[in-house]
Amino acid sequence: MAAVAMPLVAWDKYLEIERAASGGKSEYFEGRMVAMSGGTYPHARLGTRLSRILDTALDGRDCTPVNSELRVAVTPQGPFFYPDASIQCGSPALSDHYRDTLLNPVVIFEILSKSTESFDRGFKFRQYRRIGTLQAYVLISQWEPCVEVFGKGPDGKWSLTEYYGLDAVCDLGAVDLKLPLSELYRGIPLAPMETLPADAG
Repeated sequence: MAAVAMPLVAWDKYLEIERAASGGKSEYFEGRMVAMSGGTYPHARLGTRLSRILDTALDGRDCTPVNSELRVAVTPQGPFFYPDASIQCGSPALSDHYRDTLLNPVVIFEILSKSTESFDRGFKFRQYRRIGTLQAYVLISQWEPCVEVFGKGPDGKWSLTEYYGLDAVCDLGAVDLKLPLSELYRGIPLAPMETLPADAG
C-alpha cells in the first residue's frame, strides 16, 4: 500500500490521533505517522479469503486470527503496524483499556504490494522480529501463487520456506495449520507485477 509521510509525533500522540480519526489508518515508526492507502482488487480478495480460511481452521482452538483492523505493536511505545492478518494464542495481550493494539502475535501475515514489498521484507520484518511471541512471518504474493514463511527456530534464528504453485500446501507449524494455496488463490485474478503501476497496493 502506498504511504505518505507526516511530521514527527510522539507515540502517545499518534495513538490519540489514530483513535480520533474518522477514516483511514496510519502506521507509526521512527516518530512518523504514515498514512495507508487502499489496495488492489487481488490484494483485497486475498485478505478476505485469508481471514476466512484462518477463522474456519482455527475455530474452537486456543489460537485466534484477527484481520487488518487490529493494530500490532512491536512494544507498547511502537512501532505500530496494521498487518493484513495475525494470529495470537492464549489470551490476547492488549496494550491498554482501548483494546485496539495487540502485543502478542504468534503469526503475522502481509500481502505484498508493489509499492511496499521492500519495506515489508526489510524494515518491517526487522521490527516484527523484536516481538518475543512471534514465531512466523508470512508474505503472500498477489502476482503469483507464492507464499513465503519465515519461521523462528528453537535457537532464535529465522529461516525461509517458500511454497510455490497451486499444488503447494503452506505449513504453519507455529499454530499447527495447513494452508492450501489452491484454496487461498481460488478465483482470484493475478496480474504480473510488471503490469502494475509503481504505486499499486
